[in-house]
Amino acid sequence: MQNIFKAFSLSYKSAPLIIREALTLTEGEIKDFSLKIKDLFGIQEVLVVSTCNRTEVYYTSENDITTNLIKVLLTQKGIIDTETYFGHFQQFNIQAEAVNHLFRVATGLESKVVGDLQIPNQIKQSYQISADLNMAGPFLHRLMHTIFFSNKRVAQETSFRDGAASTSYAAVALTEELTQNINTPKVLILGLGEIGIDVCKNMAEKPFEITVLNRTKAKAEKVAQGHNFRVADFENFEEEIKRADVVISSVMIDKPLITKALIDKIGILTFKYFIDLSVPRSVEDNVEDIAGALVYNIDSLRERADEALRTRMASIPDVERIIEEAILGFDDWSKEMIISPTINKLKNALEQIRKEEISRHLKNLSTEEAERIEKITMGIVQKIMKSPVLNLKAACKRGEADQLVDVISELFDLEKQNVGYIH
Repeated sequence: MQNIFKAFSLSYKSAPLIIREALTLTEGEIKDFSLKIKDLFGIQEVLVVSTCNRTEVYYTSENDITTNLIKVLLTQKGIIDTETYFGHFQQFNIQAEAVNHLFRVATGLESKVVGDLQIPNQIKQSYQISADLNMAGPFLHRLMHTIFFSNKRVAQETSFRDGAASTSYAAVALTEELTQNINTPKVLILGLGEIGIDVCKNMAEKPFEITVLNRTKAKAEKVAQGHNFRVADFENFEEEIKRADVVISSVMIDKPLITKALIDKIGILTFKYFIDLSVPRSVEDNVEDIAGALVYNIDSLRERADEALRTRMASIPDVERIIEEAILGFDDWSKEMIISPTINKLKNALEQIRKEEISRHLKNLSTEEAERIEKITMGIVQKIMKSPVLNLKAACKRGEADQLVDVISELFDLEKQNVGYIH
């Protein structure tokens, strides 16, 4: 049984945020790392996944070079004290474990928010980078398309992706509901603590005009980097509230920042929605006394998120069953990769013998006779091939292919014969 697919992972489960931040890779860094390990170790297939919650590398190699790859990654990020970081990496040096882990990551089973809707797209983006670099070969292509098909089954056959299973996701989902009749809704994200940043990440791909506002403007600018976000000055927050359709507030404050008096002063010309994610609350309850103002607090969002999470958790056995079925099919294909070269060599050896033999007799035959001989001899070769191929495939399922490959190679002297591929 081959063991060519391996992986290593640094995730929220094994490393604190400060460590994960230090090892997050941009698209350019992913490309540089992939090409570097190709040059250094001859790796032909690699998948590099880097998000706020994980940095992972999957690769194909007959040799176990995971430790070396981790050192290259740390060095590329300018980290000299590599020993300090090694303990945060989880290694998968057995193919079955690496394949299973990638399936679980890609479907959202290993996500911080179970069933994360973003992870399938993030995996697709990583795969596209590998394909663009010509570092996605037969193994990775087959594996990724098997995963994509499994994800479709998960979406169609289970409730694993239903609802918003975190408060920040619930805030985004609620915003979509409230603004479905508004063209390019203006959303103000006020406060950039952990939950505010999560809201920004989940909002990034939505068709909103997003403004971020934080007491420390430098933090707002950092969060906005790489996204089409506006950054406003905190002293202008009244003006920004006035122009926004939806205000999502997660500021850390002892008393409400958004009061009834403030909204009375600003004035509301149409509906304005306030989603308060702060504890203590940053939006006064009586803001809703103003016509057109609607307030949603964190308790109602948590209730939505908890319900969605319960639904997703109940679907986990169905998701795992889909993954198990997909991996069984992929394993059968993967095992047959071992015998494919032997089958081709045997086929080419027999074809070469057939052509050499019939070429001696074709000179004195008519065109019609030559065609009949060609057809008959090709049929003979196909019948000779049938039994070895069936036996090799059966041996694959039993995990005994290596022995039979060696026997067939020795019997037909396949390694010594100089036979090319005949199509």
